[in-house]
Amino acid sequence: MSNKNKTISFRVSQEKFETLRGIAEERDISLSAVFRDYVDLLVAHDGQVEVVPEHELNEATDTEETTESFPPKVEVPKSFVREHERLELEADHLREQLEEHKRYVTQLRQQLDEHDQEDIVQLEDLDGEDDDDASYRIGSFDDLD
Repeated sequence: MSNKNKTISFRVSQEKFETLRGIAEERDISLSAVFRDYVDLLVAHDGQVEVVPEHELNEATDTEETTESFPPKVEVPKSFVREHERLELEADHLREQLEEHKRYVTQLRQQLDEHDQEDIVQLEDLDGEDDDDASYRIGSFDDLD
């Protein structure tokens, strides 16, 4: 496999473009480098990146008021987690049963198809095979005398 760079393109408003260009000029880097750095950060942190202005970042670290982390975390009761795990196990069990049932139905259909092929008698095949047998007549026993 080759490790080729790919191109990503998207549209932004003129105002945002100028802001991005200002960021690039301020840091003395190209506009492409700004995006490459952002994408590298995004990939390195598994998509969990929050973009904030530097002055807000400095204020947050100076005042220590912001104790929230990004992404936000929610505490879930253990009973909920256990119930979720139980339901996952039950779903896996039901999937296994469904697959087993499908295999059984397929096997029965194959047996039925094989059995049907052996028991099918075509009427055309019966005509003409036993021409030398006695002919039969529909009637009552009284007609035989």
